[in-house]
Amino acid sequence: MTLFRARVMDTPADPFTGGELRSDDDCGILVQGGLIAARGPFETVRAANPDEPVLDLRDGIVLPGLVDTHVHFPQVRVIGGLGMPLLDWLDQCALPEEVRMGEVDYARGVARDFVTGLVDSGTTTALVFGSHFASAVDVMFEAADRWGLRVTTGLVTSDRILPEPLLTTPERALKEQAELAARWHGKGRLRYAVTPRFSLSASEAILESCGQTFTEVDGAFFTSHVNENLREVQEVRDLFGGSSYVDTYDKFGLLTERSVLAHDVHPTDAELATLATRHTSVAHCPTSNSALGSGLFPLRRHHEAGVHVAMGSDVGAGTGFSMLKEGLQAYFMQRLLGDEGLPLTSTHLLWLCTSAGAQALGLGDEVGDLSVGKAFDAIWLLPEAGDPLAVGLGNAKSPEDALSKVFALGTSSDIGGVWVGGDQIAAGRWRMPPSH
Repeated sequence: MTLFRARVMDTPADPFTGGELRSDDDCGILVQGGLIAARGPFETVRAANPDEPVLDLRDGIVLPGLVDTHVHFPQVRVIGGLGMPLLDWLDQCALPEEVRMGEVDYARGVARDFVTGLVDSGTTTALVFGSHFASAVDVMFEAADRWGLRVTTGLVTSDRILPEPLLTTPERALKEQAELAARWHGKGRLRYAVTPRFSLSASEAILESCGQTFTEVDGAFFTSHVNENLREVQEVRDLFGGSSYVDTYDKFGLLTERSVLAHDVHPTDAELATLATRHTSVAHCPTSNSALGSGLFPLRRHHEAGVHVAMGSDVGAGTGFSMLKEGLQAYFMQRLLGDEGLPLTSTHLLWLCTSAGAQALGLGDEVGDLSVGKAFDAIWLLPEAGDPLAVGLGNAKSPEDALSKVFALGTSSDIGGVWVGGDQIAAGRWRMPPSH
């Protein structure tokens, strides 16, 4: 067992429905077997466990591990392709790189870069958009398993529009998905995700095969894109005889509480009602939406319709792995929307980047906050003396103000430690993959 002593902030209750920031300046967290066995004032927890070793982290702030609900493994090396809308960016940046994933040694290097990006940014749980190549998905699972991250990913399937090497058939998709799920689904902290790229590149036959896999793999997740770009939305409507984007997935039983759709910048009211009825979550990806000029995310409309929203980085259209940056950009978007926006506080941002993501991924009982009984997935923010974040924290007027400084000023270089299930996998810039 280890007793952590730290300043701790988390959001065990939804601030959109009245929950508040939980902040403890001198908190004791006892971790046993990777789980939080006790939490309370340090002196109280220490008195009950006088012989346990103490790890004193009071020089910084401990937060729950960050959760990314939409991030593309094959795109880590094309981050920063600015100045293009979605479909042009795909043609010029993303898809040529994704073709290269067919070479397994290249894919292995990309997986290494990708996992390094997650760990350095304090992301401990992620719904990862995989590759069109089963061999590349294998190496992604291998990398995540080696580090012990909580990763849900799978084979990306398409049968039209994309470059020929990225296309498949329904029969081949069924076979390869079944084989991948048999190898990886439920192994350690890994799960399988059924992943058609988007309805634009997936015919009804591919979506039907996805629905079959989703039904056959017990506990599998579903993820794809929806309503990201107005041109894309119209082309999907034309391909599917006037059906809405959401309905193209719903028709094949792909929308449930184990489904996460990325973006949804341009939903209709009817689509929002369907998502709410199906308990399907939406991954809001603000830096990507800004970089591609896709639009300002209507968070208020989602909230009022009862649609659960979490956060995604959308690497590589998104501009990096940092969920702190995504939270800040989400704040900016809602400010720019004026009366149509939903005003956000730093408490909302922490919720969106931790607990909301855990709930979207069906892990709300395991991670997302630092309560007793949950896994100790945590990050330690430890800015160097004199850095902007250190100066800001030193002048914060309240816990909420300190958390605002974290989102406004925090970067990956401010992370002094990362734990998953009680295992420390990073200390500052030094990454330490477990040998299991």
